[in-house]
Amino acid sequence: MIQRLSPRLFTLSAVAGLGLLAVLAGKSSFAQAEEAGQRLPDAVLQANEKGSLRTATFAGGCFWGVQGVFQHVRGVKQAVSGYAGGDRAHATYKAVSSGATGHAEAVRVTYDPTVISYDGLLTIFFSVALDPTQVNRQGPDSGTQYRSALFPADAEQARVARAYIGQLDAAHVYDRPVATTIEPGATFYPAEAYHQDYMALHPGNPYIAANDAPKVRDLQRFFPERTTPSPTLVGTPPA
Repeated sequence: MIQRLSPRLFTLSAVAGLGLLAVLAGKSSFAQAEEAGQRLPDAVLQANEKGSLRTATFAGGCFWGVQGVFQHVRGVKQAVSGYAGGDRAHATYKAVSSGATGHAEAVRVTYDPTVISYDGLLTIFFSVALDPTQVNRQGPDSGTQYRSALFPADAEQARVARAYIGQLDAAHVYDRPVATTIEPGATFYPAEAYHQDYMALHPGNPYIAANDAPKVRDLQRFFPERTTPSPTLVGTPPA
């Protein structure tokens, strides 16, 4: 049975304590709470966007938590877990988990820029969704597939993303430089159905409780005006 598990899981310690539950859920049992979030300053350079729905893609470790955060953001119409940034024409969880495809676990966000702008999404992402100073890891998960990255949809998003990272570094809001990469031109591949809405469907999962639920609580704490009471699930078509 162990040989069939995801490469993300396979450590001897994964069968101790919470291990069995975490293994069956598909994540490492080394689930540790992420560092507490903070409300970062708004972007000085604001996105120049039209009124129609737009998309943006974010990678910040396991896509379960990143998706869960954006699903609670007012103005987000859909957040889909998937893969981006690789060098192959297709992406699957098994292939991406090997670390050999170059893809990162990512979330494609469809949003209404009249409600929340791209720079507003960046502020939330860096404030509560991840530790952007970590290189090729987040929490208990390590590898290039867990890197912190932004996949801008156009030159405007790339411009705003570069400016905001520069703003954060100049303000020394973290003890280390922001390691988030900006990778334009990436193709996004939706993840398998069982990964979608995972946080909403499995709130009792030990990995979710330790690593991802705190991110949503931080969102609610630091951005109450940006938070929706219920998540917008993948099955809900953008309006």
